[in-house]
Amino acid sequence: MEKKQSGARGSHDRIGVPSIPNGPEDDGGGSAAALVDVVLPCLNERSALPKVLGALPPGYRAIVVDNGSTDGSGALAESLGATVVDEARRGFGAAAHAGLLVATAEFVAFCDCDGSLDPAQLAPMLELVRTGRADLVLGARRPARGAWPIHARLANMALSRRLRRLTGIPVTDLGPLRLARRSALLGLDLRDRRSGYPLEMFLKAHRDGWRVAEVPVDYSPRLGKSKVTGTLRGTVTALKDMGTQLAAASQRTQATKGGGPAAGPHGATP
Repeated sequence: MEKKQSGARGSHDRIGVPSIPNGPEDDGGGSAAALVDVVLPCLNERSALPKVLGALPPGYRAIVVDNGSTDGSGALAESLGATVVDEARRGFGAAAHAGLLVATAEFVAFCDCDGSLDPAQLAPMLELVRTGRADLVLGARRPARGAWPIHARLANMALSRRLRRLTGIPVTDLGPLRLARRSALLGLDLRDRRSGYPLEMFLKAHRDGWRVAEVPVDYSPRLGKSKVTGTLRGTVTALKDMGTQLAAASQRTQATKGGGPAAGPHGATP
């Protein structure tokens, strides 16, 4: 059963944004409703929050999902005008999905909250989805010196190569910056609550015939301490979680060819 999360908190539940061309109409509260909700999973990212939230373009609302921070990240994000959601269950997927469930905008983006990515670079990704040229857009990272540890980069290259063979999609980076329509994302019925969440999203998007595109994005050294790909242990854990999703995808492919049902492993839904 899905664990219930606490709702968004704080008086600043929406960032005031000006009207934009072809954007949402004023919701009667003196500011336009968000066109894009940006989900920002957050675990002790106090040092990066001002930079990340300050980079959001007009029309983009920040949903900071506090995944158990002990450094006051949630309170700071709230004071900076973000919607803050508390998610007690640890894990990237748990935090990301909690943000998706709270989102109300037509489009939802996901972005790391560590200052390594620039939310302003979501704009061309949004344009591809808004104009119907893609259903899911991924940010292909262009790393600055020192931004991407070699073990994490090699793991990403190996994963991308395997995904190209499995799906035929010319993906080069299963990066954390991504954007799609909210209703479509909810329709994927994502179940992973750990590091396999981004991969499950990609694989189920392929299963459902989505058009997947990539846009190059800058990737800078993160602010603060890394929890996943910046450490060898975190990378190994992420690869294990992703292996579960790949196994489920392979079983689906075999079952489709053989005409039988696919039984997915725990945490992955065929």
